[in-house]
Amino acid sequence: MSKTILFSPGPVMTEDSVRNALLHYDICHRSHEFETMFVETQGLINQLYKADDSYYSVIVSGSGTSANECVLSSALKDNEKVLLIKNGVFGERLQQIVNKHKIPFEKVEYPWGTYPDLDEIEKAIAAHDDVRLVAMVCNESSTGMLNPVKSVGALCKKYGKRFFIDTVSAAGGEYIDIKDFNVDIATSVGGKCLGAYPGSAYVIAKKDFLDSLSEEQCKTVYLNLYNHYHMAMEMHQTPNTPNVTLFWALNQALKNVMDIGVDNYIAYHAGLAQTIRTGIKEMNMEFLLPEEYMSNTITSIMLPRGIGLSEFIDKMEQFGYTNYKGKGKYEAMNMFQVGNMGAITQEDCRNYLSTLKTVLAGFGYEC
Repeated sequence: MSKTILFSPGPVMTEDSVRNALLHYDICHRSHEFETMFVETQGLINQLYKADDSYYSVIVSGSGTSANECVLSSALKDNEKVLLIKNGVFGERLQQIVNKHKIPFEKVEYPWGTYPDLDEIEKAIAAHDDVRLVAMVCNESSTGMLNPVKSVGALCKKYGKRFFIDTVSAAGGEYIDIKDFNVDIATSVGGKCLGAYPGSAYVIAKKDFLDSLSEEQCKTVYLNLYNHYHMAMEMHQTPNTPNVTLFWALNQALKNVMDIGVDNYIAYHAGLAQTIRTGIKEMNMEFLLPEEYMSNTITSIMLPRGIGLSEFIDKMEQFGYTNYKGKGKYEAMNMFQVGNMGAITQEDCRNYLSTLKTVLAGFGYEC
């Protein structure tokens, strides 16, 4: 079977060690061996975020959205609001969750791809005494924009609000010091920059926040954060049967990151992004965003006029490279995305750029 290189925002390329972890012998999750691996994985998650012992992590079987729903459906008591800061598809996803659970909210909303205004955010935080939680996406992967989470965290500290960030496409790719950024809660999943697989999500949060939860305030059964926390604390277990195999893969992916060093791993992915962006500029193609707003893991590019987006994506696939079409309005704008997450190498990036140039020439665009 020929190998396809996933230059997409997820799923991602995996190392052999992570794939081999899927071959772990069959094991019961209600066993000492599972519990030992579970506790080890929790510790590795905390290391990834530079967390101290005031933070605690739990692992949720599901996508990144499941971790976000676990938090948002559990975090608020009656008459407490969440303030959503949103500027893309995944900010919209957070609003879908709070709407579904009938959670009252305020919002600071920007057109997709617009960098948030900190003065406006501060005014919104200061204006609503009933807002308990401020929520935003760290890397808005629908555009590849890295949002100002550290600055918003400082505002939350100033006004005494809890701060929740979706780091689904940021963890392992962006520098996040969870304590320094004043983050109370963060979520992510193995199948992004960590280089594991979709389906092993997690929540890392301050213990005092988790201790404040009651079972009654949680609005779901499966994604009940109170139950996840107490089962993990008291029994080193999950409330329901987890996807055991994917836990092993997540564990191995985190070990791989630690072997390299978190900061080195982040810098490596930033270097991959820079190689891609330098090549794109040499081909005289345009980016969606100014480079100073781009994350380390996703580049959004405008396909030259006259080239059909679907035909382009299919042709790249034929050459062994997977890209993403833009979401929503960006598909109509002929935008495509190049992700450089997981087990991607500099050689992969150079080969990708060479193939991209060949494919574009086939459509009549001379770079």
